[in-house]
Amino acid sequence: MIAFVSGPVAALAPTTAVVEVGGVGMAVQCTPNTLASLRVGEPARLATSLVVREDSLTLYGFAGDDERQVFELLQTASGVGPRLAQAMLGVHRPDALRLAVSTGDEKALTAVPGIGKKGAQKLLLELKDKLGAPLGASGLVGQRPPVATGPAPWTEQLSAALVGLGYASREAEEAVAAVTPQAEAALAETGSAPVPQLLRAALQTLNRAR
Repeated sequence: MIAFVSGPVAALAPTTAVVEVGGVGMAVQCTPNTLASLRVGEPARLATSLVVREDSLTLYGFAGDDERQVFELLQTASGVGPRLAQAMLGVHRPDALRLAVSTGDEKALTAVPGIGKKGAQKLLLELKDKLGAPLGASGLVGQRPPVATGPAPWTEQLSAALVGLGYASREAEEAVAAVTPQAEAALAETGSAPVPQLLRAALQTLNRAR
């Protein structure tokens, strides 16, 4: 198993980072949050999980070991493959997922693209005894547990991802403005803005402008 990759970031794409390791470019599938923290030419260390299929070897990358562990635990639930597990981590931080599961928060899970109400109910049952309590809640005697929160607002995530891909802040702001109607429609329909899809739409807008 490849536990992590470490080296300079050679390239960034909407869903993938290429990290140079010993002269070899390792393509790593990452969430928008993780990609937004990377910069081409700068060193990076990503915890990784290798998913082996008959026709492919896919490396998934994470900001830390905790994210990777949750990614692998999520896949122990029936119907959850690596793509859905990564989508869940793209919408919620590990502790937010733990809190959602421990409190039976159906709405938090249905905010993930690809998870409906019945799927959320099933996941809550299957994952209840697997993810454990939020790590941030340990040692907080007499304090209220943290509220289950999602990631930063979609505008911040999208802007950071675009800047991480090499676009100027002004270009990122214009692209975010261009896809805002699409994001608002998604928010009205599902309660969440699908950042990966919005990122692809924003990149198309930027490519047309150039």
